[in-house]
Amino acid sequence: MVQSELHMNQSLPDIANWIIGFGVTHDYLVYIAVAVIACAEGPWISLILGVLLRLGFFFFWPIYIALMIGDLVGDVIWYYIGRRYGHSFIGKHGHRFSITEAGVERMTRLFHKHKHVVLFLSKISNGLGFAIVTLMTAGMVKIPFGRYILVNMIGQLIWTGFLLGAGYFFSNLYVTIDNVLGKITLTVGLLVLAYIGYRYFKKLKNKAQSL
Repeated sequence: MVQSELHMNQSLPDIANWIIGFGVTHDYLVYIAVAVIACAEGPWISLILGVLLRLGFFFFWPIYIALMIGDLVGDVIWYYIGRRYGHSFIGKHGHRFSITEAGVERMTRLFHKHKHVVLFLSKISNGLGFAIVTLMTAGMVKIPFGRYILVNMIGQLIWTGFLLGAGYFFSNLYVTIDNVLGKITLTVGLLVLAYIGYRYFKKLKNKAQSL
């Protein structure tokens, strides 16, 4: 078991090893760093930290709260950009973030019909591939900020918990399987599940874009 955990630690991504090293020397600042990273790359860092939780490097609640805060700060920033700059931002910088006027128009139609449902589903599915345009459009159509942040917070509670749990569950299975064949089978199975999930969300994205 110890050898499995040691091997897993050695094979972690560079960002994970950096977080571990930073956490060793900065007990509290590491959670601020996690929040900053989550602001830009919430899903991936949540999965990685789920693994690190299983390996015993961090405590659950501080990491969970830091991820929540970081991701919600990102939501607030995009809401503000949409509300304050809107179409001018899209014209100047939209191509850098895959935001188009057509995408905003589609999302605006969806918001007029199901604004709370759209925000919630976008949050718990990482936007089905168009999270930023959803957040920006929420600001552009002036959804009340209190309602916006409440719906996003509820979705974030579920989404962050799910990603941390997925990372923890995978790493727990990995370190409890002692033979190479078992690890290969587990990895292939997870890749198949990831592919199925990718196809499913792509189908949902295409359906949403056709509205």
